Amino acid sequence: MFISARNGNHPAMESTTPSLKVLVWHVHGSWTTSFVQGPHQYLLPVLTGDSQWGRGRCGRDWPDSVVEVPVSDLGHTPVDVVILQRPEELELAQRWLRRRPGEDVPAVYVEHNTPRGRAVTSRHPLAGRDDIPIVHVTHFNELMWDSGIAPTVVIPHGIPDPGHQYTGELPSAVTMINEPLRRWRVTGTDLLPAFAESAPIDVFGMGTETLADLPGAAGRIRGLGDLRTAELHREAARRRVYLHTARWTSLGLSLLEAMHLGMPVVALGTTESMLAVPPEAGVLSTDVTVLAGALREMVHEPDLAALTGKSAREFALRHFGLSRFLGDWDHLLGEVRR
Repeated sequence: MFISARNGNHPAMESTTPSLKVLVWHVHGSWTTSFVQGPHQYLLPVLTGDSQWGRGRCGRDWPDSVVEVPVSDLGHTPVDVVILQRPEELELAQRWLRRRPGEDVPAVYVEHNTPRGRAVTSRHPLAGRDDIPIVHVTHFNELMWDSGIAPTVVIPHGIPDPGHQYTGELPSAVTMINEPLRRWRVTGTDLLPAFAESAPIDVFGMGTETLADLPGAAGRIRGLGDLRTAELHREAARRRVYLHTARWTSLGLSLLEAMHLGMPVVALGTTESMLAVPPEAGVLSTDVTVLAGALREMVHEPDLAALTGKSAREFALRHFGLSRFLGDWDHLLGEVRR
């Protein structure tokens, strides 16, 4: 079952939805950064001493419309719509608000992830409900999840434009992977030594500091840790090409950020990447040898890399801009509030 959505290829029109009070958990920082740029008031639960269910802002530089609300105050705080992102939030919202999401207060569920385990037969936790729409962040996710009787809509990612920062001055590749050793094959960490034979690889993200110990790294794989967003963008844009190794994940926001920066892309042709990276923006394949060759070519042909990165940025601005993303969400919130 599908619910109506705006055509994601068109710029957003001026909001016609009245300003709402939106309860949303701080789960995925990059996605939330985009979401809270809209015209509404965003209420973030705060639970003292808790790092999962009540994180608040966590020091993020978000607009003043993002308000931290102690969990103890939510029962008498006006809320117009609840944004759910994890199954446990259904029970938490009911207990904290003293209202049932989908019945006493409108709610939508954002599915950020591809299904785990047996992908094509994975049933979504909300598949048995028809009162809470599931918002998938990619068409691939919507295709793979069994959403049952739940209404579904796809709202592709949109991110704030960091600007064209690409210089490509360093003849190396860069990738961004959080917890690369723990997530291993999911994020394609095991492929890095093969790619490192074509070009040195700098890896940014949480838990990357020990990557130099990988067998076959031989000084050509450097884990450079987790940087703040602005610094990360500056450093990534100095590298010649962006490498995207994820085998099984929703479309990584780091890939879209690299394209916005004006970086050429070499990526595994899996999940939603095939739609996000057109041929003029980089090279996608499921053949590691093809990708390794493309990586080598980009590093050794800076003019080609710059031209490819320019195309990547143009595509990203058209299809993954913040205005379109916020317009899609504004349209959906207006529908669920009717």
